[in-house]
Amino acid sequence: QVQFTESGGGSVQPGGSLTLSCTASGSITKIWTLGWYRQTPGGQRELVALIYGESQTNYEGSAKGRFTISRDNTKNTLFLQMNELQPEDTAVYYCNSVPYNAWGQGTHVTVSR
Repeated sequence: QVQFTESGGGSVQPGGSLTLSCTASGSITKIWTLGWYRQTPGGQRELVALIYGESQTNYEGSAKGRFTISRDNTKNTLFLQMNELQPEDTAVYYCNSVPYNAWGQGTHVTVSR
Protein backbone atom coordinates (compact mmCIF):
# COMPACT_ATOMS: atom_id res chain seq x y z
CA GLN A 1 0.00 0.00 0.00
CA VAL A 2 1.32 3.44 -0.94
CA GLN A 3 1.83 5.98 1.82
CA PHE A 4 1.68 9.70 1.18
CA THR A 5 3.65 12.45 2.90
CA GLU A 6 2.47 16.04 2.49
CA SER A 7 4.68 19.10 2.88
CA GLY A 8 4.90 22.75 1.94
CA GLY A 9 2.26 24.22 4.22
CA GLY A 10 2.78 27.37 6.23
CA SER A 11 1.38 30.75 7.18
CA VAL A 12 0.73 33.39 4.55
CA GLN A 13 -1.18 36.63 4.25
CA PRO A 14 -4.32 36.92 2.15
CA GLY A 15 -3.39 37.10 -1.51
CA GLY A 16 -0.27 35.03 -0.98
CA SER A 17 0.80 31.77 -2.58
CA LEU A 18 1.99 28.35 -1.48
CA THR A 19 2.96 25.18 -3.28
CA LEU A 20 2.18 21.92 -1.54
CA SER A 21 3.98 18.66 -2.30
CA CYS A 22 2.90 15.10 -1.70
CA THR A 23 5.51 12.37 -2.00
CA ALA A 24 4.47 8.75 -2.28
CA SER A 25 6.38 5.85 -0.75
CA GLY A 26 6.17 3.98 -4.04
CA SER A 27 5.52 4.50 -7.69
CA ILE A 28 2.46 6.54 -8.66
CA THR A 29 2.82 5.76 -12.35
CA LYS A 30 -0.04 3.26 -12.29
CA ILE A 31 -2.27 5.37 -10.05
CA TRP A 32 -4.65 7.01 -12.52
CA THR A 33 -6.37 9.44 -10.16
CA LEU A 34 -4.75 11.47 -7.41
CA GLY A 35 -6.29 14.24 -5.39
CA TRP A 36 -5.85 16.98 -2.85
CA TYR A 37 -8.30 17.32 0.03
CA ARG A 38 -8.58 19.67 2.99
CA GLN A 39 -10.14 19.67 6.42
CA THR A 40 -10.90 22.61 8.67
CA PRO A 41 -11.11 22.28 12.46
CA GLY A 42 -14.43 20.70 13.26
CA GLY A 43 -15.20 20.24 9.60
CA GLN A 44 -15.30 17.29 7.26
CA ARG A 45 -12.58 16.47 4.80
CA GLU A 46 -13.48 17.88 1.40
CA LEU A 47 -12.16 17.47 -2.10
CA VAL A 48 -10.08 20.32 -3.51
CA ALA A 49 -8.75 19.01 -6.82
CA LEU A 50 -8.22 15.81 -8.81
CA ILE A 51 -5.81 14.88 -11.55
CA TYR A 52 -6.55 12.03 -13.94
CA GLY A 53 -3.64 10.49 -15.77
CA GLU A 54 -0.93 12.94 -16.73
CA SER A 55 -2.84 16.17 -16.97
CA GLN A 56 -6.66 16.07 -16.94
CA THR A 57 -7.82 18.01 -13.92
CA ASN A 58 -10.94 18.90 -11.96
CA TYR A 59 -11.35 21.54 -9.28
CA GLU A 60 -14.01 22.04 -6.65
CA GLY A 61 -15.64 25.32 -5.71
CA SER A 62 -13.32 28.17 -4.82
CA ALA A 63 -10.23 26.27 -5.97
CA LYS A 64 -11.19 26.91 -9.58
CA GLY A 65 -8.99 29.55 -11.17
CA ARG A 66 -6.71 29.84 -8.13
CA PHE A 67 -5.23 26.37 -7.57
CA THR A 68 -3.32 24.12 -9.96
CA ILE A 69 -2.81 20.40 -9.39
CA SER A 70 0.00 18.59 -11.15
CA ARG A 71 2.08 15.45 -10.85
CA ASP A 72 5.61 14.26 -11.57
CA ASN A 73 5.57 10.50 -11.92
CA THR A 74 9.37 10.37 -12.15
CA LYS A 75 9.53 11.76 -8.61
CA ASN A 76 6.39 10.04 -7.30
CA THR A 77 5.14 13.46 -6.30
CA LEU A 78 1.87 15.36 -6.52
CA PHE A 79 1.74 19.15 -6.31
CA LEU A 80 -0.82 21.82 -5.52
CA GLN A 81 0.04 25.37 -6.50
CA MET A 82 -2.23 27.73 -4.56
CA ASN A 83 -2.54 31.39 -5.49
CA GLU A 84 -4.65 34.24 -4.17
CA LEU A 85 -5.04 32.47 -0.86
CA GLN A 86 -7.85 33.62 1.41
CA PRO A 87 -8.58 33.03 5.12
CA GLU A 88 -11.21 30.47 4.18
CA ASP A 89 -8.44 28.35 2.64
CA THR A 90 -7.05 27.76 6.13
CA ALA A 91 -7.09 24.01 6.69
CA VAL A 92 -5.02 20.86 6.88
CA TYR A 93 -4.34 19.66 3.34
CA TYR A 94 -4.04 15.99 2.45
CA CYS A 95 -3.34 14.04 -0.69
CA ASN A 96 -4.56 10.60 -1.63
CA SER A 97 -5.27 8.32 -4.51
CA VAL A 98 -8.64 7.23 -5.79
CA PRO A 99 -9.51 4.65 -4.53
CA TYR A 100 -8.04 5.73 -1.23
CA ASN A 101 -4.87 4.52 0.38
CA ALA A 102 -4.08 5.37 4.00
CA TRP A 103 -4.25 9.06 4.86
CA GLY A 104 -1.05 10.89 5.75
CA GLN A 105 -0.53 13.51 8.44
CA GLY A 106 -1.38 16.39 6.16
CA THR A 107 0.22 19.80 5.97
CA HIS A 108 -1.17 22.90 7.69
CA VAL A 109 -2.04 26.02 5.73
CA THR A 110 -2.93 29.20 7.61
CA VAL A 111 -4.02 32.35 5.81
CA SER A 112 -4.33 35.42 8.02
CA ARG A 113 -3.24 39.04 8.32
